[in-house]
Amino acid sequence: VPGYGDSPPAEMVVTAQGRVAFLDHVLQELGMRRPVLVSPSMSGRFALPFLLARGDQLAGFVPIAPVGTKDYAAEQYRRVQTPTLILYGDRDTSLGPQALQSLWHLPRHRVAVVPDAGHACYLDKPEDFHRALLGFLRQLK
Repeated sequence: VPGYGDSPPAEMVVTAQGRVAFLDHVLQELGMRRPVLVSPSMSGRFALPFLLARGDQLAGFVPIAPVGTKDYAAEQYRRVQTPTLILYGDRDTSLGPQALQSLWHLPRHRVAVVPDAGHACYLDKPEDFHRALLGFLRQLK
């Protein structure tokens, strides 16, 4: 994502509104209709404002200990009707539980905790991670 890792900063993504527009543009360019948005860690800065503004465009949402969950109020989360799988590793004692505390307010959520996995639970325990993810995807319409 722009501004993270080795990618150059982009003026467009300085605001939450700009990040929503950026992600919307990416999805349109890819021709994606009602995708499931999987959002690990720092991508939460893009995915969360998109979920709150345009969650009806998503078939599902899978936050994996995303950052930025405390930036939004419980009431904002309660308005979202997107099916959500909240995922994190049980060894992630910081962002995982913190994200859960905020995302718990999403009305259509499930929680999957990957055992013996840290913050990057998809790298630590890929089979367990994929089992949880695929189980969630199968239940979507």
